[in-house]
Amino acid sequence: MPPYVRSISGLWKGREAQPARQVGRPSWQHLIANASMPVDLARTRARRAALSRAIKGDGRHVLLIPGLLASEQRMEPMRTILEAAGFHAHGWGMGRNLGPRPDTLEQIGRRVDAIRSRSGAPVTLVGWSLGGLFAREYAKCAQEKVAGVITLGSPFSGDPRANHAWRLYQMVAGHPVDCPPFACSRDVKPPVPTIALWSRRDGVILPECAKGRAHERDRAIEVDCTHMGFAVAPEGILAVGEALKALGN
Repeated sequence: MPPYVRSISGLWKGREAQPARQVGRPSWQHLIANASMPVDLARTRARRAALSRAIKGDGRHVLLIPGLLASEQRMEPMRTILEAAGFHAHGWGMGRNLGPRPDTLEQIGRRVDAIRSRSGAPVTLVGWSLGGLFAREYAKCAQEKVAGVITLGSPFSGDPRANHAWRLYQMVAGHPVDCPPFACSRDVKPPVPTIALWSRRDGVILPECAKGRAHERDRAIEVDCTHMGFAVAPEGILAVGEALKALGN
């Protein structure tokens, strides 16, 4: 186990999960709108060539981290377009995201090291939803290896239950949403450039939790898509391209 895991693993010892409480959540209308994902995916496939031309890649290495219950396959449309645009885009290599495990940051570290062994340069992390929380926490532990973090609808700010996913998270991950198996200070900004993509139409995550406050990220970009659309809709993928360009400037 690497030193950064040992050094932070004790911070959560003895902490109890808070009881269920009343918090704000996205509207059911916006939640149901996430059923449009197949349509978003079809639009992206139809516009794939145009999308890749609209995004100007610069050869940087980008690691894509999926959200809860998603696999690398769900990130494949984005990865393909970023590759065609001129980036070196990589899957996270850990299969389906079944929630945080004690060695999650260590596994992400091994993947980052494998990518850096080819280029020697820091890697940009793009994390969707829960994957964005993983990206932020890893960047806090290994800032010299990370060029920047882009989160897509990730609930890094506010109450961890201010969403429609926390019960599913607990069922899949096997632990309370506010008591993960490794130290997690969600609202503390990583010591690298950080851009948060958020949407008023998210439907799963409360928009202000994904947007964050000024001291919790460097920049926030509003995107007109659903939560599922961050990974597959043209609007979500173009926003990632915009964020990558901003990080490169």
